[in-house]
Amino acid sequence: MSSSPFQRLLLTGAAGALGRVLRPALRRHTQTLRVSDLLPVEAQAGYEVVRCDLADKAGIDALVRGCEAVVHLGGISVERPFEEILEANIRGVFHLYEGARRHGTRRIVFASSNHVVGFHPQDQALGTDCERRPDGYYGVSKAFGEDLSRFYFDRYGIETVCLRIGSAYAAPKDRRMLCTWLSFADLEQLVARALLAPQVGHLIVYGVSANPGVWWSNEKAERLGFVPRDSSAAFEGADALPAAPAGSPEARFQGGAFVTRGPFETLPEVNA
Repeated sequence: MSSSPFQRLLLTGAAGALGRVLRPALRRHTQTLRVSDLLPVEAQAGYEVVRCDLADKAGIDALVRGCEAVVHLGGISVERPFEEILEANIRGVFHLYEGARRHGTRRIVFASSNHVVGFHPQDQALGTDCERRPDGYYGVSKAFGEDLSRFYFDRYGIETVCLRIGSAYAAPKDRRMLCTWLSFADLEQLVARALLAPQVGHLIVYGVSANPGVWWSNEKAERLGFVPRDSSAAFEGADALPAAPAGSPEARFQGGAFVTRGPFETLPEVNA
């Protein structure tokens, strides 16, 4: 008999950058890992590969069936026109939770984002209970997902850990990421803790490593047993990383460049 804690886990967004990182780690916790994306995912032993569009309610219902827990990375991960965000990130997360309700899935790890709070100033320290100030349509969609997951916990008892992921890369790419960086090893640990911790209820935590000058208090992640092992302080040459122009919105607000992206107007401009 397998010692894996789960018989079947679902990973959405499995072909994305973070999905590729998490697939091997999640495989260790389940007998079968169901992986889904619109892009191709290479089949491997222990994988069930299912291509599915998050906007397809019936398809997502079938995708969730038989899965004890879900790691939901799927959707658009950058700022885009609202119509695109609506289908993938808003309708999509609703379809996922409806599938979980219908089929008895008891826990979801939801990839939220630091862009839920991106319009807070960089000199302001935040907990997870702070006012949400999304910095774009993408951030709005993640705030919606946090609220929706709270509703499905209160109404139906589906537990969720919302991960407000910072900047998950192999290494920081700019000065902002010295504060927001999340190493891949810390990402793997955080997701595993979110899946395996007992009785998480509805919990919002920040996905961030132990960086100097970090903007976010992550006390709630300690409830999961998450202790980050990496830090952006370990990288040499930080002073050479690109930085936003002094005084610019990108330099003032925690969301960085996201606070200036758009609008994505498709109608003719209106002359004032």
